[in-house]
Amino acid sequence: MDPKAVYALTAKGRSELNAPGTSLSAIELKLMVMLDGKASVAQLEVQVQPLAPAAVADTLEKLARAGQIGLAGEMSSAGIDIVGFSLADESAAGLASLKKHGYFVKIARQAAQMRKLAKGEKITVLVVEDDPQLAKLLAMYFRMENMETRLASSRGEIAAALNLKPLPDLVLLDVVLPDVDGFEVLSRMRQHEAMKNIPVIMCTARATREAVLEGLQRGADGYVTKPFDVDVLMKAAKTVIGLP
Repeated sequence: MDPKAVYALTAKGRSELNAPGTSLSAIELKLMVMLDGKASVAQLEVQVQPLAPAAVADTLEKLARAGQIGLAGEMSSAGIDIVGFSLADESAAGLASLKKHGYFVKIARQAAQMRKLAKGEKITVLVVEDDPQLAKLLAMYFRMENMETRLASSRGEIAAALNLKPLPDLVLLDVVLPDVDGFEVLSRMRQHEAMKNIPVIMCTARATREAVLEGLQRGADGYVTKPFDVDVLMKAAKTVIGLP
């Protein structure tokens, strides 16, 4: 692969990122988020260290064969709009601003295997959200899916909720919280022997490439930006848990 080549997302690739469920690997997702139609293969190989350059090239070739990325120069000359991960303003608030500056991110990695619930078994979801109205709304929707919910909005409440038995089957985690950063919570969970495999979906207004990459690098199974479609969020939740 030419180290000077520049790749960008195709419409198919963007649809994959926006889909509520994806079978892409962590490195495939990471590279797709990084592609902006400007960075060369050589630059990408440096940015994703310690992954070997050959692995980066192999992954890009695989994505290209699948039609999810293409050479930026060829796409431009063919009159195809180059699709990149838009750098939305983190401070931009509201639907209109998100539409103007970026697009909704809906990433959810499919569970390694499907989960079959025993008779009477219920999924437990921990919703970490400091907006009480949104937290209650999400809890209501999860209950409608026959899932039990716990709510937390601060460091102490998160610790208390994670110490309850059984452990949650899913954590829906905001990034900006009153006294703790959601990414820090995610990192601590991934370092904890009992919690490292609990699926986590980041649910936040941060729609920048850097924020999404940070979430994926720290081990998030999904990333959904606010404002969001509740149906899409519910689908993402089922996807990472392994439910049909």
